[in-house]
Formats: sequence, structure tokens, C-alpha cells
Amino acid sequence: MKLRLLPLYFFLAFGLKSFAQEGIPVYFDYLSDNYYLVYPSMAGIGEGGKIRGTIRQQWFSVDEAPNLQTLNAHFRLGDSNSGVGAIFFNDANGYHSQTGLKLTYAHHLKLGGDIRYLNQLSFGLSGGLIQSSLDETEFRSVIPDPIITGTRNSVSYFNMDLGMSYSLMEFYAHFSVLNVLGSGRDLYTAIEFDNLRRYLISAGYVFGRNEWQYEPSVLFQLTEFTEERTIDINAKVYKDVSFGRIWGGLSYRRSFDGAQFQTDGSFGEQRLQLITPIIGANINNFMVSYNYSYQMGDIRFDNGGFHQITVGYDFGQSERRYDCYCPAAQ
Repeated sequence: MKLRLLPLYFFLAFGLKSFAQEGIPVYFDYLSDNYYLVYPSMAGIGEGGKIRGTIRQQWFSVDEAPNLQTLNAHFRLGDSNSGVGAIFFNDANGYHSQTGLKLTYAHHLKLGGDIRYLNQLSFGLSGGLIQSSLDETEFRSVIPDPIITGTRNSVSYFNMDLGMSYSLMEFYAHFSVLNVLGSGRDLYTAIEFDNLRRYLISAGYVFGRNEWQYEPSVLFQLTEFTEERTIDINAKVYKDVSFGRIWGGLSYRRSFDGAQFQTDGSFGEQRLQLITPIIGANINNFMVSYNYSYQMGDIRFDNGGFHQITVGYDFGQSERRYDCYCPAAQ
């Protein structure tokens, strides 16, 4: 591999984790009815509550490949308009890792209609404590480097997320600002940029109220400091069955910015592109889903894909609270 290819490989390896991102990486788990993971305004969005756990592994053939585990729960506080939630996550990538806990409060305002009509505006605020670590115990250098301590360095810091959601029957829209405070972690001896503030906005609609339903949606991400932008274009289909519901879908993620490379005397530019099929089932109060992300392009860090499994449990919810097909709010 020529040295000129290294910037592209760096982009492909870390761009999949939103390079220099702090907090929970935004993958595709939100498509498995896990919007609360990225939108604090979804805490207690419906009647009762939900528990979700995820495990994600990238590049099985690569040592110390990125991996992520999350566990979250949120619920409505009785018959009030308030919801609360909590998220625990562990994210590791080579010698760097971060562990965090977020606590959320959300408030939901009904804007009109009877009890069976969904017309709701929601606001959410999450406060989180994150511990970021860099393991330098295996770093070796023939010439001593004062920047390398040879120990395991850890720092903790506080940050916040803000979110807003609007639900009108089968239509929904979400907006979040992650890492609002821009707190620097000061983990490395070298100069380090502050936390990168990110903006997320998404919208979707569920068509069909009979045995089959169809849900197109879109999600846009912007990282403020680097101006990195990506878009997800999603399509899901649901089918009601005797034991609950089965569903599947497809997501296409594309970055607006690319990395230039040179190989065999020719120049090129490649943008991050991921194709992610997802399947799942709701079995009574339980939910399970699986998604696999395949990276497109001529230059790839590894031929393997990115696997993610999600399991969940819904509690305290009636058969159908609203006269609409709106899975996230039911």
C-alpha cells in the first residue's frame, strides 16, 4: 500500500465512527425502534416504556476493531406528560475507549384532537458523564518520546444533548444537538480539539393501515467543527402476523465529502457509502433485530462488514393507544 493511500484508509476507518466524535456513535440502530438512543425527546414518547440493548462489531478479521455496546431504558411517568430515561454505553476502538452514562428528562405536549388522535410536540434534555481512556501501555519506541506516557490515561467530563420531536399520526420529525457544551476531554499530551458538536434531523411517514405498512425516512447529520455531512435514506416494510409483527428494511448512507487518493499513477476521490439491510420481529412484548452494513467503494479497510444485534422489551403499553400506525409512539 502506498503512503498516499493512508489518508483514505484513515477516513474509511474512522469516518465510520464519525471521526473525532465523542459520545455514542450514530449507526443504524435507530431503525429498530431505538430512536431514544439519539433523540432525548423520545424518552417516554408513548404509553409505558421500552428497554433496548445493542451489540455492534466491526471487521471481525481486524484486531482491536471498533465495537460498541449500549443499554437504554425510558418510560412515561404514569399519566403525566413527562418521560425519563437512561443510557449506558461502552465504545472501544483500538487503544482508545469511552464509557458513559446519560440521564434524560422529556416533556410531551398534546396539541389537539381527542385521546386517540396523536398530535404531540416533545422536548428532551440529557446530561451525561463520559470517561475517555487511552491505553499506552503497549506503545514502544526506540527513541524515547515525551508525549507517550506508557500508562493508561483516563479523563472524565460532562456534556449535554438537546432534542425536539413532533408526531402527527403517521408522520414524525426529530431534531437533536449532541455534545452541546463542546467540552474538551484533554486526554492527549498533544494539542486536542474540543468535543465536536453534532446536529441530527430526520423525518418519516408510515403508509398503510392494514396487514402491510411501508415507512420511508431520512436522517441528516452535520458535525459543526469539521463540517462533515452525511445522509441516510431509509425504507422499511412491516407485516402484522399472529404473534406480533415482522419487518425489514434497507438504509443507504452517503457522505457529502470524500477523501482523495493516488494509486498506480491515477488520482481519485472516494466518499463514505454504506448499504445496511435490517430485519426484525416484535414477538408479544419482545423485540429482536439484526443489521449488517456493507461498505461500498474501490478502497476498503477490510472486506468484512459491520454486524449489529438489538434486543428489547416493551412494557406498560396498551394494544393500540392511537388510531394510527405509529410504532415509535405506541
